[in-house]
Amino acid sequence: MTNLKSTLIFLLQSIVVGLAVAFVVVLVRPDLMPGISAEKPPTSYADAVDLSSPSVANIYTKRLVQDDNSEGTRARFRVETSFASAVIIDPEGYLVTNYHVVATAAEIRVQLGDGRITEPVTVGVDAETDLALLKVDLGTLPAISIGRSDNLRIGDVVLAIGNPYGLTTSVTQGIVSATGRGLLNLVTFENFIQTDAAINAGNSGGALINSQGELVGINTAVLAQDPGTEGIGFAIPVDLVRGVVDQIKRNGRVVRGYMGLLPDDLTNSERAAMGIESGNGILLTDVYSDGPAEAAGLRVGDIILEMNGQPVFSQRQALLISASTRPGDTVDVIGLRDGQRFQTTVTAVERPDEPR
Repeated sequence: MTNLKSTLIFLLQSIVVGLAVAFVVVLVRPDLMPGISAEKPPTSYADAVDLSSPSVANIYTKRLVQDDNSEGTRARFRVETSFASAVIIDPEGYLVTNYHVVATAAEIRVQLGDGRITEPVTVGVDAETDLALLKVDLGTLPAISIGRSDNLRIGDVVLAIGNPYGLTTSVTQGIVSATGRGLLNLVTFENFIQTDAAINAGNSGGALINSQGELVGINTAVLAQDPGTEGIGFAIPVDLVRGVVDQIKRNGRVVRGYMGLLPDDLTNSERAAMGIESGNGILLTDVYSDGPAEAAGLRVGDIILEMNGQPVFSQRQALLISASTRPGDTVDVIGLRDGQRFQTTVTAVERPDEPR
């Protein structure tokens, strides 16, 4: 009996000591508990800014603008100076900025982070995504680390770096508010990252980076419906930028596929009335004569359900799929006509300068 009592006392003491040790360990190392991470949100993004800011350059442009106050038959012009930004994406001296920054500029100057100033050469532009590729000859330059935009999530921390109002290397911080944003009527192919990081005049062409200092977007525009609008800015995703830059380097321009069709969105009630239960489907409102879609047998009024095996839910998605093709690529289409499913293949041609 005495031995049993001693054993019980020993076990209880061991349990108490073990619990005390476990409490101390968890207090010091909470990450050892299942489901608890030791990672803490950074209290500063200075390291990310230090990595990326040397790759963000300032752009100064001059353009001739007709003076609205001109009198008589002789027009008068004035010189307008603007601020913008650019991002070094290649150590050989290639920089990306917005097309609208350089589109009508009579003079362009680039100022690097180390203070050097030069006039760049415009390698090529793409108005349909609002991107331009410049090149400077200043030796090896600090190229930014390029990340990915396809894995961005709403709520991810991002920072905008640029030259707002001539205030060089200004940094603002926010989150990703949305991805794949379109229907803004800013450019032909819209697939914007929306952020509440402040983007002001002069930020155009600047870098949107993640918390590791990697480029995830090129800052482009801010929604300013009225002076009270805040926290709605847009950036071109870096995955799109990468493809445009590669094509401009290779061809001097972007060569896109063209299917010769004009789609429109369907409402859920319209889909239900047509017996479409899956939630996808777009309506062809025009099929251009002598175009690839007409050659494949598509007609106005057809419902497109899938393109290359992807369910199609919106006009924007269909246009992006079409634009991602190259001349000669084929696109398998599954559609609905008069309640009957059909399948056809459209062979893309090169997108004309003024698509109908």
